[in-house]
Amino acid sequence: MKTCPFFGKCGGCKFDFTAPDYQEKKLSLLRGHTPTDSAIWTNAGLRRRGDFCFAGRDFGLFESGTKNIIPVHNCPNMTPAINNTLPALAALPWGGAGSCLVTDCENGIDIAITSSVPYFTPEFKQAAEKLPVLRITWNDKVIKQSAQPTIRFQDKIIDYPSNAFLQPTQESEQNIRQLVLKHASGAKRVADLFCGLGNFTFALNADGFDIVGTGMKRDLFKNPLTVGMLNQYDCVVMDPPRAGAMSQCKELIKSNVKKIIYVSCNPNTFARDKKILTKGGYIMKTLIPVDQFVGSDHWEFFAVFEK
Repeated sequence: MKTCPFFGKCGGCKFDFTAPDYQEKKLSLLRGHTPTDSAIWTNAGLRRRGDFCFAGRDFGLFESGTKNIIPVHNCPNMTPAINNTLPALAALPWGGAGSCLVTDCENGIDIAITSSVPYFTPEFKQAAEKLPVLRITWNDKVIKQSAQPTIRFQDKIIDYPSNAFLQPTQESEQNIRQLVLKHASGAKRVADLFCGLGNFTFALNADGFDIVGTGMKRDLFKNPLTVGMLNQYDCVVMDPPRAGAMSQCKELIKSNVKKIIYVSCNPNTFARDKKILTKGGYIMKTLIPVDQFVGSDHWEFFAVFEK
C-alpha cells in the first residue's frame, strides 16, 4: 500500500502513515525542540481504539474540517478485529448523532456509544444485540453484554470499564512501560500518579493514585500529593491527561523525590511543567519522543528528571 485510501478525505490523520516519507514528515514537527534520532516508532495497523461518529443513518469518520461523515468500513490503522466489526456496526439503524468508541480488548470488542439523544430505539437494540461483541453501551446504559471486557498489562488481566482510557496500541504501551521500568530500576518505593488502569503500577509494584482506575481515588488536579506524602518515595512516575500536572509539579519541587519519570501526550503542557520542575532544581536527563498516535500530529514524550 502506497497511500491510505481515506487520507485527505477523513480527518482521522494529519499524515499518511502508509506513505514512504511518513517518518520524515512527522519528524519535522520535532526539529529544534528535541532530538529526533532517539524517536521510537509504532507500527501502523495496530490501533486498538477507534473513535467513530454517526449522524442519522451515516456512520464513519468526519471529513477533514467538516461535520460530513466519510463511510469507513476498513481503516488501515485499526486492528483486524475492529475492521472485522465495522461493516456490521455501520449497518446498524443509527439515529440521532454522537460518537462510537470501539475498543479491541483482550477477549473481544467493546463498544461505547455517546450521544446527545438519551435513548436508543427498540429496532437499534434488536440489531445491536446480534453483533458478535462483548459489550455495547449507550451513554453508559448497557444494551448488550455477553462477558466482561478485559485488558492485559504483561501477566496482569483486569476488567476494562466502558469508555476508560487506554493507550492506543499495545506496542506503544509496552515500549513506554519498558522505558519506565528501565529508568525506575533501583528505586525502593515508587508512586504512580495518574495511574489509570495500571499500565505502570503493577510492573513497578508502585502505589497508584488517580481519579479513577485501579489506584487510590484521588483528584490529582485539585488534590495533589503533598510534600509529606511525596517524601515517602524516591521515584515518582506521572502519565497525566493532556492538561498536564501543574499542581503536582509545584508540590514535587518542594519534596525530596530524587527522580521523576514524566510521560506526556501534550508538548505544550509538558513544556509548562518542565519549566516548573527545572526552576525547582530538577535536571532533565532524558527526553525520548514516541510516535504513539500513528498518523496524527501528536508526539508522546518520555522524560526523566533528577536532582
